[in-house]
Amino acid sequence: GEVVGLLGPNGAGKSTTIKIIAGILAPGGGTARVFGLPLPERALDVKRGIGYVPESAALFETLTGQEFLELCGRLHMVEEVTLQRRIGEMLDTFGLSADGSSRLDSYSKGMRQKILLAAALLHDPGLILMDEPLSGLDVNAALLVKDLIAGLAASGKTVLYSSHVLDVVERVCHRAIIIDGGRIIADDSPERLMSEAGAGTLEGVFQKLTSGGAPARGAARIIDALRG
Repeated sequence: GEVVGLLGPNGAGKSTTIKIIAGILAPGGGTARVFGLPLPERALDVKRGIGYVPESAALFETLTGQEFLELCGRLHMVEEVTLQRRIGEMLDTFGLSADGSSRLDSYSKGMRQKILLAAALLHDPGLILMDEPLSGLDVNAALLVKDLIAGLAASGKTVLYSSHVLDVVERVCHRAIIIDGGRIIADDSPERLMSEAGAGTLEGVFQKLTSGGAPARGAARIIDALRG
């Protein structure tokens, strides 16, 4: 298995890329294949093998957490005994056992994110797409997800992890792809990217390749404006 970080500035195309791979959006040009299958022509077949964790999603607010996970599992045709066992284990692991019977409209942002993570994994997909998966999670839940990502890769899964939190990407990813303007500008292990760029962190690599020092200049301008 492998954990691949997908990085880029705002508007670079990260979320669009993930949605194309997930079969949600059709590519505007070129071709896209997942598991060797063309998209969007074979999107339904591709979706059977994918788990997708969006940064935010519209949930069925009137369902309980338990009911939502049951719906997701049954759509993926997970055998019922297996489904109930997995739901119980995931709710317990994510600290949601006491909230499984509560409606989703009562959930906090962090609780919703945990439900989305659980829903993405119920059918044991081979490819997991994560778009800012730590959004809204507390420290303990974020640590759990980082360990989970490593465990998924160790069990042979592929995880595509999109995030602006570069220190996390540096720690959990075997490979980092940086895109800008819809094009790949770097693709290698975090260690090699840092070595080749002469940077001590992945954040340093990112700044060199995508900004040309703009953040530092921008911060200075704001401070000067406040002083003036």
